[in-house]
Amino acid sequence: MKIEEAINLKKFRSEQQKAILNLYYTVSWIEKEQKKFFKKHNVTMQQYNVLNILKSVQPEKISTSAIKKRLTDSNPDVSRMVDRLEDLKLVTKKANKTDKRLIEVTITAKGLQLVDKINKNIAKLDEVLKLGGKDAKELNRLLDKARGGK
Repeated sequence: MKIEEAINLKKFRSEQQKAILNLYYTVSWIEKEQKKFFKKHNVTMQQYNVLNILKSVQPEKISTSAIKKRLTDSNPDVSRMVDRLEDLKLVTKKANKTDKRLIEVTITAKGLQLVDKINKNIAKLDEVLKLGGKDAKELNRLLDKARGGK
């Protein structure tokens, strides 16, 4: 669907304005598609990212503050996410023995199974854009250029 149809706007101030609106609209559309995908698994994308981090360090524990540093979200509420994941029996958490302020988190067997199940289908998210490799490469080049890259 063309952006003009999607937002019901026929005239733009400039091609740059149209491109910016098109980017915003597309990001929002991608986020909706991601939400639908993860909803099938009863987790959010951010919760899945936490589970992936935990899987990557297993069998070790990791603190909630270390998880926060590894997430791409600019201001995640990791404590709340971990609480929800614990309610779902996907992680366990406990206070650090030497520093009670630190909460250490580990992924459960159920959490590992869920991550593996999602990972088998995660490539479907890449297909959301409906672009072939050549077009995706060109889009990446243009987006890099738009941010001042070469």
